[in-house]
Amino acid sequence: MATTAPAAIPASRLHGHHDRPSMVAVGTIIWLSSELMFFAALFASYFTIRAVSTDLWAQNTAMLDVPFAAVNTTILVLSSLTCQLGVFAAERGQVGRTGSVLGVKGWGLREWFILTYIMGAIFIAGQAIEYATLIQEGITIPDSAYGTMFYLTTGFHGIHVTGGLIAFLFVLGRTYIARKFTHEQAVSAIVVSYYWHFVDVVWIGLFATIYLIQ
Repeated sequence: MATTAPAAIPASRLHGHHDRPSMVAVGTIIWLSSELMFFAALFASYFTIRAVSTDLWAQNTAMLDVPFAAVNTTILVLSSLTCQLGVFAAERGQVGRTGSVLGVKGWGLREWFILTYIMGAIFIAGQAIEYATLIQEGITIPDSAYGTMFYLTTGFHGIHVTGGLIAFLFVLGRTYIARKFTHEQAVSAIVVSYYWHFVDVVWIGLFATIYLIQ
């Protein structure tokens, strides 16, 4: 009687690690909780200063390019989708694409994470362009309380996005150096996705606060 070969075990489930939570993942979630408190303090400061400087806020927010910021925000939000598709590929143990690079359905972790990295880099470039424009308009940190809060909130977020881009390079580098895709690499990809989703959600809140609720 013929027997069928056992199905390949996904990299995310190797060595029985799926039976207990990853300490790296748990540690990352705890750390992100502290980061959430940090951004909550920034939001609180922003709303407090705006409440006592309504005229200043009305004058400066009129200079914001909301359509440009909306496009930049859309790029960052969509990067969360591409990041998660990369995680799905990691969970099924697919590190690289199967077939042509144009065949998106066959993409693996590398392709999705590279696309996510590009989208994140575009967001940072867009933020740099916006900074340059606003500085030319006279909105700077020493100029007013609005400038201080604008650059403080968006700047700290930009630093976090840059940290995420570095993390993507680290994960991608490991996949190219290692001879085979392992459970540890899959966990690293998942942990980085936690961080990336976090900075995306924070930016949605910042975009609504700074650009929409003027």
